[in-house]
This record gives sequence, structure tokens and C-alpha cells, in this order.
Amino acid sequence: MTHTRVLRAVGIGAAALALVAACGAPPAKEGAATNSSAASAKSAADLGGLDKLVEAAKKEGRLNVIALPPDWANYGEIIKAFEGKYGITVDSAQPDASSQDEINAAKQLKGNDRAPDVFDLGLNVAVANKDLFAPYQVETWGDIPAELKEASGLYYGDYGGFMSIGYDAAKVPAPKTVKDLLKPEYQGKVALNGDPTQAGAAFSGVVMASLGNGGSADDIAPGVEFFKQLKAAGNFLPVDPSPATIESGQTPVVVDWDYTNAAQTSKLAGKADWKVVVPQGAQVGAYYNQAISKDAPHPAAARLWQEFLYSDEGQNLFLKGLSRPVRLDALTKSGEVDDAAAAKLPKTDGKQVFLTQEQSDKAKKTLSDTWAQAVG
Repeated sequence: MTHTRVLRAVGIGAAALALVAACGAPPAKEGAATNSSAASAKSAADLGGLDKLVEAAKKEGRLNVIALPPDWANYGEIIKAFEGKYGITVDSAQPDASSQDEINAAKQLKGNDRAPDVFDLGLNVAVANKDLFAPYQVETWGDIPAELKEASGLYYGDYGGFMSIGYDAAKVPAPKTVKDLLKPEYQGKVALNGDPTQAGAAFSGVVMASLGNGGSADDIAPGVEFFKQLKAAGNFLPVDPSPATIESGQTPVVVDWDYTNAAQTSKLAGKADWKVVVPQGAQVGAYYNQAISKDAPHPAAARLWQEFLYSDEGQNLFLKGLSRPVRLDALTKSGEVDDAAAAKLPKTDGKQVFLTQEQSDKAKKTLSDTWAQAVG
């Protein structure tokens, strides 16, 4: 839900700006971080440490996030925990938006106090828009694998998982492979989470379909062809799935991340027999990425949000949401991991595929060139 807020316009005349330039801005209180210094901070140390960052963020009092569904990777609980710990109000806009929608909102709302402070993005969108981000390295930066972060801190992996098939076992047989979804029993029942040319989940869904149909990370054309066949068979359901469509029975089969699908199992207990499978021979994994807007209206809160997400507490909250936090290995080695939550992760075995940036770029071009004509 988008929270409606009253906008405050503050005008500063040219003469006043000239006066400030000539005389200098009033000094900040000793030891306190100003809004401008927070906007340029590349680490908490730049502000005098985490306590000073917390102080500055509390002074701002608000954080704008976008595209964070409460049931996605446990973001509902994560937001409540952040608000409770720091007394900062989180304004969560467009929870069902795509990664590209986040970028569009940042551009459209630039200079507005409702603009997104932070982003949660698929890798393709993050790489394509890094000029919109402010570099920042959290205190646990060293625990993030090098291949999952941009070296200067423009964006960095936060949580991930594997593409899966969620299904209502009372309405369809259990699929074991991607090809099973072409069977008559799935007619009018298979939904993909989003448009693969814009949404990271849908993008990886096509990659999964490719792996399950003779393709590879270097060639996802078989994945596009699979969804073309799925549509021709009448099995593809052109509806963006959500917890509401799953609960109502409108989307009895959903191609989405395992943590998103798995979150519905307990939620729908007694209403639907929702199960999740990571299909054989098609295990494609990926991480979503955090980034801070260089135009964030609340720059200190934006940086504190990152520190919270990458703390032991934040990472275990991702784990509780059945996603795989990027610091999972470090948490396990230190003994700080939530063992009960880790035991509930959807099972995977066999070869696991993670696309390189080169492969991802090639796949993105394939989708751009062929998806609309084949499936749209």
C-alpha cells in the first residue's frame, strides 16, 4: 500500500543562496552528521561510526522504500523490525512494482521528498542504472562475496534463491520437470511472476525454462520457445500472480522464486495445499541487489537501512523468509545463523546455474528481441 503524504514546498531565493555561498553555511553541531555529509558518506566510518549514522537517520525520521511486498523475502517483518529498533517511519510505496518501476519512480520523483531512498533490484536493472546510485559499503562488506558486489559499493547482493514452481496440490499433479507444465492437466493454470523484460523473477523463470528444455545460460532461446508453446497449449495464464491470486485459486501454478512460493505454504495452511519444487535439471539461482539513490531525500536513513539489512539480525530475517541471505556462510561460521530457519529452506540438489553478467546481458537481448512476438 502506498502511504499518502502531505508535501511541503520550501523555496529559497537566489539572493539567499548567494548569501549562504558568500558567508558559508552554519556549522553543524559538533559530532553530528548533517544531511549533506550523509549524502556523500561511503561508509558509516565517514560519519564518525554507526552511532553517528543512527543519530543522523533518527533526525531525518523517515525512509522511503519501493517494490517490497510484505510476503517477499520477509520484508514485512524486516520493515517492522527496522521501525521498532530506530523509531524511523518506513514509507513503503508500490509493493508489487518491478525493478524497472523502481528506477522509473526515482526519475519521475527526483527532488521530491517521496522519491525512493533505496532500491531492491534484479542484477540487469542494477547494472543498467548504476549512474543513479551512491556508493556505500556496509560494516559487514567483507562478508559479501566479491562476485556479488560492485567493487565501489554502488550495488551489492542481499538475498537470493532458486527459481521454482509453486502449485496447489489439490488442483494439479506435482510437476517434477519444467516440461511437465505442458501437460493438459495444467491448462489455463500456469502464471509467471511478471514481464521477463522488466522483472528479475520472470527473467529467471525464462532461464529456468531454457535449462529444462535443452538450453543453457548462454542460450535462453529454448526458454522463450517453451513459453510460446505453453501459450499455444492454453496452459499459460497471463496474470501477474500475488498472494491474493494464489489464495483465491486464480493462479494455481506459479513460476517464481522458491522463497516467495514457499512463503505461501504456511500462509495458506487449511485453505490450499501449496507446495514448492525446484525442478530437476533447471536449477537457476540469483541474488537481488541493494542500492542507495544518489538523490535520496533521506540519505542517512538510506545508509542505516543497508547496515540493518546486512547485520546479523537483518540477514537472519531474510533467512526466516526462506531466502538465502548473502552472508549465510559467514553467519554459519560465526554460529549466528538461525538454524531453525535454515532447515526450512527449499531443497536443491545437482548442478546449480548462476548467470555471469555477460550471460545475463545476452539473455536480456534475446528477451528484448523475441519475447513480445512469441508470448506478448
